[in-house]
Amino acid sequence: MAKPSEILIQRGSTFEMEVFWANDGDITRKAITAISLATGAPRLTIANHGIPDGWPAAVIKAGGMKQINAENSPPRGKDFHTVKVIDTNTIEFNDMDSTGFSAYTTGGFVWFKTPVNFAGYTARMDIKDKIGGTVLATTDVADTPLDIITITQTPAESKLVVTINAVNTAGIAWSKGVTDLEMVSPLGVVTKLKLTSSGSDEEPDPVRVVGEVTT
Repeated sequence: MAKPSEILIQRGSTFEMEVFWANDGDITRKAITAISLATGAPRLTIANHGIPDGWPAAVIKAGGMKQINAENSPPRGKDFHTVKVIDTNTIEFNDMDSTGFSAYTTGGFVWFKTPVNFAGYTARMDIKDKIGGTVLATTDVADTPLDIITITQTPAESKLVVTINAVNTAGIAWSKGVTDLEMVSPLGVVTKLKLTSSGSDEEPDPVRVVGEVTT
């Protein structure tokens, strides 16, 4: 799943962004033993897959069913599909239409970046007008009333959800900014999570606010 080029907030609408924390340098490959198309989407049998619900994953080297395989090696961009966890040994790519797929024969692997279990970490986020500039929105209660960003953490699924409610987005007067989402370990180690495809991993993520039509 490709990252957006910018973070887009619409005034008067609830802003919600799911963020998955993966170990970019650690790849997990799990063997596929069966693929069913009975539900209209590929349903894969993978023993003890350990993939969190909603996680991006790709398929490589599946026999017969060439349509499900990633086009690139290693997989990138559109090769990834959203995992729906059915049970411990079964996942489904329900964002994939399997109409016309060939029959699965044998082999193949599901390929995904290894999730990070961030139990005990604290998430923090500021939006500023520029690097080192004025705070426009934040998670920090010390900056009330600008503390309009809420981050819900689900460490076991390696997932965070960043939210700004509709009342607060309606009150945003600025139109552009930059942001960093940081995770702070219990020992104080800070890790930045890159949210967009803009710039290098070290650069902040651009934020743009657009107006609302219905009020």
